[in-house]
Amino acid sequence: MVLPFKHADKLETLNPETRSEMMEIVNKSTIILQKIYSPEGFNLGANLGSAAGAGIEQHVHMHVVPRWIGDTNFMSTIGETRVLPEALEESWQNISKKWNN
Repeated sequence: MVLPFKHADKLETLNPETRSEMMEIVNKSTIILQKIYSPEGFNLGANLGSAAGAGIEQHVHMHVVPRWIGDTNFMSTIGETRVLPEALEESWQNISKKWNN
């Protein structure tokens, strides 16, 4: 998840530099996740407003979701199944190591 420090409910209320930085972080995220997990694709997106499914509609954020052929949307939410066979803490460690290099 990529989010700015400034609380904003719409992309247009962020300054251009912040929007640009968010996209650069999204890009870096896809590069790092590709190196670690070799996904076959990515879903990138933002849910803006409650009608779009925003869980925290007062704070704009973007999702970076690695995807593989044959996986299913919402597996963790509905099926209580993880796509990656590792704990969240392990994912954090793997990503943190690459992020700072």
